[in-house]
Amino acid sequence: MVYKYGSNKNTKHNPIPIKIDILEHYTMNTINDLIVRLLPYTEWAMLLLLIGGGVFLAIYSRGLPYRYFKHAVVMTLGKQSAKGEKGQVSSFQALSSAVAATVGLGNISGVAIAIHDGGPGVVFWIWVTALLGMAIKYYSCSLAVMFREKDDEGTWQGGPMYYIIQGMGKKAKPLATFFCMAGLVGFLGVFTANQFTDTFIQVVQPEQNVYALGEFSWKLTTGIILAIITSLVIFGGLKKIVRVASALVPSMVILYFLAVLMILFMNLSRILPSLQLIFIEAFNFQTIVKGGLWGLIIIGVRRAMFSNEAGLGSAPMYHGQSSTDQPIHEGLVGMLGPFIDTIIVCTLTAVVIIISGAYLDGASDGIVMTLIAFEKTLFGVGDVVLMLIVAAFAFSTLFTYSYYGVKCLSFLTNPKVGKLFNVYFVIMIIFAAVASLELVKNLIDLSYALMLIPNMIAVLYLSPKVNKAAKDHFDHRGRRHFSEE
Repeated sequence: MVYKYGSNKNTKHNPIPIKIDILEHYTMNTINDLIVRLLPYTEWAMLLLLIGGGVFLAIYSRGLPYRYFKHAVVMTLGKQSAKGEKGQVSSFQALSSAVAATVGLGNISGVAIAIHDGGPGVVFWIWVTALLGMAIKYYSCSLAVMFREKDDEGTWQGGPMYYIIQGMGKKAKPLATFFCMAGLVGFLGVFTANQFTDTFIQVVQPEQNVYALGEFSWKLTTGIILAIITSLVIFGGLKKIVRVASALVPSMVILYFLAVLMILFMNLSRILPSLQLIFIEAFNFQTIVKGGLWGLIIIGVRRAMFSNEAGLGSAPMYHGQSSTDQPIHEGLVGMLGPFIDTIIVCTLTAVVIIISGAYLDGASDGIVMTLIAFEKTLFGVGDVVLMLIVAAFAFSTLFTYSYYGVKCLSFLTNPKVGKLFNVYFVIMIIFAAVASLELVKNLIDLSYALMLIPNMIAVLYLSPKVNKAAKDHFDHRGRRHFSEE
C-alpha cells in the first residue's frame, strides 16, 4: 500500500474542497503563522522550568521517585483504597485515566513528528525529559492530594488551580486562572482527532474503496462520527470515563506491545544499531537540523511533554480524585506515567520507525510515517493493525481530555457551566479532523507551554511541603509499606 498524503484526484471536480482550500489559506494559515511567531518566546520558559525545574526536583528529592520505583509499581497493582478515604476513584483508576491521555497518539504520531523534525537523535532528549518528568509528576501528583477541596456539587477536586490557590495563597489566583484559560485550548484533544482522521483516510482510502466524496468530505464525515461516539461517553461524567479508560488502557497497550515485539523479534540484529544511532545523532552537530543542538533539545522537550505531560498539570487533576488520603502514595503512583508512556512506549515506536527506514522519507510526517513503518515491517498489514490500536488510543485520550477541560471551565465559572466545555470539545473534534497537522501541532505546543509556566512555578514553590510530607510519611507510616531494597 502506497501512501500519498493529501493527494486526491477527485478534489478538482468537487467545489467544496476548493472553498475549504480558500478558507484554510486565509484563516487557518493566518492563525498558524501567528502561533509560529509566538512559539519561540516559550522556549526559554520550557527549558528553565521543565528541564531546569526537573533537575532541581530530582536532586531536591534526593532521587526518591527513582529509589521507590519498585514500590510504586507494587502499590499501583496491589493496594486497594482504604475504606473511608476521600475521593471518587482508586489510585489505579486515576493512573489508568491519566495514562489514557498520555499513552496515545503522542507516543505513536508525536515520536514520528519529533524524528521528522530533528532526526533519530531527538529521541535521546525525549528520554532525558521523561526521566526528569518522573520527579515532576511525583511532586505535582502529591500536591494534587495534599491540596484539594469539594466543589459546589460535593465532588473532590484537585489539580494545579487548587494547589496554586491553597498552597500559595489567594494572591496567586491569577496563576490558576491563567492555567485554566490555557487549558481550555490545550485540553481540546485536537491533535488526537486530527491524527485519527489521517489514519482512517490513509489506511481505508475511502475515496477509492468506498465512495468518491472528496477528501475533505471524508475527513468531515470521520470527524462527525468521532464526535458522536465521544459524546456518548463524555456526557456520562467521571465514573463512566474511568470505567472506559481503565478497560481500554491495558488492552490497547498490550496489543501495541505485541505488534511492536513481533516487529523487533523479526529484526533482532537491527535493534542495537537503531539504539546506537539515537545516541550518535543526539550529539552529531553535522546532522542536527532546525536550530542546531538547541533546536534539537527544544524538539525533544516539546514532544516529551506532549507524550507524558509532565509539568503540564493535567495528570494531577485525575490524581486529585484518588480515594487515597496519602499524598506521597499518590505521587509515587503518578510518577510511573512518564516511564510507561515515554521510556517504554515512545522508545518502542522510535526503534520501529528507525528499523523500517520510514524516517528517511522526508515527505512523511506524523501518523503517516508510523503507518509506513508498521506496514513495511509487519507482513504488509501492519498499517491496519496500527489503525485499530490508534482507534483505541484516540478514544481513550478524548474521553480523558474532555474531563480535564470541564475542570478548567468549572474552576473559572462553576460546575454547571463547566459541563458546557463538552459541547465546545465535540465541535472542535470536527474542526481538528479537517485542519492541517501543522496548525494542530503548533496550537498544542503553544497552549502546553503556556500551561507549563504557572504549574511549574507552583510545583517548585510548594516542593518543600512535599518533602516535609514525605519525611512524615516514611517516618511514621511508610516503613510499614516501603523498605528500600
